[in-house]
Amino acid sequence: MQDLTDEQICKMKFDFAVAQSLAGKPIGDVMVEIGKSFIGTDYLAHSLEDEAEEKLVVNLRALDCVTFYENCVTLARCIKMKKTTFEDYMAQLQFLRYREGKIDGYTSRLHYTSDYWFNGEKKGIMKVVTKDIFGEKNVVEIPKPINFMTKHRESYKNLATDDDNLKIIKQQEDVINARKDYFLPKGNVHMYADKVNHGDLIGITTNITGMDIAHTGVAVKIDGKLHFMHAPITGSKVQITEKPLHDYLAKNSKQTGIIVARVNEV
Repeated sequence: MQDLTDEQICKMKFDFAVAQSLAGKPIGDVMVEIGKSFIGTDYLAHSLEDEAEEKLVVNLRALDCVTFYENCVTLARCIKMKKTTFEDYMAQLQFLRYREGKIDGYTSRLHYTSDYWFNGEKKGIMKVVTKDIFGEKNVVEIPKPINFMTKHRESYKNLATDDDNLKIIKQQEDVINARKDYFLPKGNVHMYADKVNHGDLIGITTNITGMDIAHTGVAVKIDGKLHFMHAPITGSKVQITEKPLHDYLAKNSKQTGIIVARVNEV
């Protein structure tokens, strides 16, 4: 894949969709099949961070956890809508990644996952179903305040020395903190795994102070068990967890549970 252009890889994904008759399948199934086609793709950290003027970054050759699920959603939506040119793909990627689908500087990109998915609901792309599928009595509110970016501005190229960007991100954090977001604690995931659909988006919550979601991926059902397809960490490749999701979560003390979003049919 490294020797191919992003446009060539995009065309390969759409050709694969035609060969597998994916357009006629539920969008969750399409997302899983597209996701599987990325298995073995290299991980690339901070793939969207650039000190230059904000622009649509396209990279199908190497992925992080966000760009992996973004591409599963974007390509699946294009396939279902039968809009399969590279220009169609880029338009849908921009619509998903940016606040109201418009690029207007660094702060127009959706940075916090809970905010990203909330905005995705407003755009009609997805619905956060955590409380709906697990039941109100089984979920817990994500701790607030969410302020990791402003508290660690030195970690973000576009915040480190830009007070205007910092001010806007702080305002966005305030809006996030005025909302209530919920997660299912990881100790209960095994009891409710059947409520998660093949192809749902999964956000893994964290006890890192000021952060909402630390990792993201796509739900995959294997022999009735809930697994997790994701781009894990530097030095690894896109993969599906060998063990079910609840076992994967149990190994990481910083991971506290999951939120779930379901991509709408188009």
